[in-house]
Amino acid sequence: MRRWVVKGKFLMAPVLVLAISIVSLPLWAHHGFAAYDTEKKLTLKGTVTQWLWSNPHCLVQVDATDDSGQVARWILETENPSSMARNGWTKDSLKIGDQITVTVMPAKRGGSVGRIIDMVLPNGQRLMGRGNPSNPGAKPEESPKP
Repeated sequence: MRRWVVKGKFLMAPVLVLAISIVSLPLWAHHGFAAYDTEKKLTLKGTVTQWLWSNPHCLVQVDATDDSGQVARWILETENPSSMARNGWTKDSLKIGDQITVTVMPAKRGGSVGRIIDMVLPNGQRLMGRGNPSNPGAKPEESPKP
């Protein structure tokens, strides 16, 4: 009987490693542009209503008026704070009430959700989204001026 217990403990380790690998695999798939329509870009002009500088992704909430005059509340995603900081962003880059112009990739599933490609701040400064597919390694000084 004791022999079966020892054998069971040795078999438990590979089974546990396999189970953890299977469960964590979707976490790797999460990082990318799969949820966004990379062929479509929208430019929104609106008012910042919330700015969340936190992990795993920074989020901006913007109230933007569409062509029909309706106000839509957009949730816009960027990268994590350390990646954004390397691209010139700070926790103080945006303030509630700021009027911004932002180019986004909209979500494939629709709705008012997008991934930031670039953003023009009220002072005219342009900040690039870290994962910008048209310029993935862009640094703020390389970004075109508005």
